Amino acid sequence: MSAAPAEPAVLLEAIHATRVLPGVVPVTLVEDITLKVHPGEFVAITGPSGSGKSSLMYLLGLLDVPTSGAIEIGGVDTTHIDEDARAAIRLGSLGFVFQFHFLLPEFSAVDNVMLPMRALGAMPIARCRERAEMLLSQLGLEPHMAKRPDQLSGGQRQRVAIARAMANHPPVILADEPTGNLDTASSQQVLSILRGLVDEHDHSVVVVTHDMELAARADRRIHIVDGRIASDASNRREAPAV
Repeated sequence: MSAAPAEPAVLLEAIHATRVLPGVVPVTLVEDITLKVHPGEFVAITGPSGSGKSSLMYLLGLLDVPTSGAIEIGGVDTTHIDEDARAAIRLGSLGFVFQFHFLLPEFSAVDNVMLPMRALGAMPIARCRERAEMLLSQLGLEPHMAKRPDQLSGGQRQRVAIARAMANHPPVILADEPTGNLDTASSQQVLSILRGLVDEHDHSVVVVTHDMELAARADRRIHIVDGRIASDASNRREAPAV
């Protein structure tokens, strides 16, 4: 009898995760969310405004803590560890891209990309700069490395933010509405870059989006309604039988 296929590795997992804001009338942001993200996946999280998409992203990114349930990164339960340990996992295992780039305005593009590497402290400064310059060059920003964010277009700033997210080569990159503030041409460019992070750079990408074209380019779409998963389906089409 042949052995059963091995369970694919899990990079990021939510296990019955619920987040409730306390108050006179408690507000449930997400409820009983269970999902797994595997290596080499591009996952889109969609849903109407107020459905809990960004709240889920904050839990997955260890920027918030579930009221019940757990978030595991690489098999490590992060729910009850202290904030320093959570920050260390974020820095080494997760990259972030937000709708608003959050680049430091007084720093150049290359210095912004260097920040996560300097915080991790795994490489000398010269090597950090070398990697930052390489990432910016890969994203078509070689002529703009010395510019501050206010000297860049919206699309260029978002590409710098993507390079910063890639800096420590995290296995998972989380993106919250990364095309939300961009024109059509810049949105297409960012979409292609995110797809390339999976296909060419060995990252897994989880993106919260209202952009249905971006969602269609993902491998998998998770639809959230009222804080719960309404559907979780593959976007990949099976090859026709011959």
